[in-house]
Amino acid sequence: MTTPVPAASSTVPPAGSAGRLLVVDDEEGIRSMLTMALEFLGHQVTAAATGRQALQAVTRYDPDLILLDVNLPDLNGFEVCRTLRDRGNAVPVLFLTGLGGVDDRVRGLDMGGDDFVTKPFELKEVAARVRALLRRAGGGHPDRNRLRAGAVQLDADAHQVWADGRPVDLTTTEFALLRYLMENPGRVLSRRQIQERVWNHRDEGSGVVDTYIYYLRRKLGEPGQSLIRTVRGVGYQLCAN
Repeated sequence: MTTPVPAASSTVPPAGSAGRLLVVDDEEGIRSMLTMALEFLGHQVTAAATGRQALQAVTRYDPDLILLDVNLPDLNGFEVCRTLRDRGNAVPVLFLTGLGGVDDRVRGLDMGGDDFVTKPFELKEVAARVRALLRRAGGGHPDRNRLRAGAVQLDADAHQVWADGRPVDLTTTEFALLRYLMENPGRVLSRRQIQERVWNHRDEGSGVVDTYIYYLRRKLGEPGQSLIRTVRGVGYQLCAN
């Protein structure tokens, strides 16, 4: 494909519309072209060549939007999208496909996709659809009711938590504790602050916070061990990276 990178004068997106994008295509030329064009437009872009690489990149990179080729050498794009939805990941998916039939589009939407671009495509159309999907998802800014830190996701509306893609069953108190930590990434929270917020100023004893941090780490598994850091003599910190 030889479509040129769009000119800055007509296609640079408005301030605040840029996002973290994941480009997934097994054709190196298309990956490189899309990466270069989208970075030129102000987005942060990473790329993957296979379905399995895409699933790994989603966990590491936490994209705001995925541009996903349907015909991949291992898992096809529909399977990748379905796997993400089964894991509770609602990241918008823009399918890149040479399949132009209505049945194929319906199948992709039923799998959880959000939009299609048919190959060969014009870069200005891809850029416009990316902007539209990011606006629909909140302009690339995370919803405070849906939080993510590393391999852990929390949906406050659905009262659900996932760690490495698996659902985690938390009590009401454990959920409130995790949410408070995830709403304050990188901030060191004292035991008193945590108790006042999670237990509504009730005096539950000096060791209750430590006990529930232990419960939370154990239930989250490996992600919890690396995510929640003990700051000796002070309290706890959710590691931002």
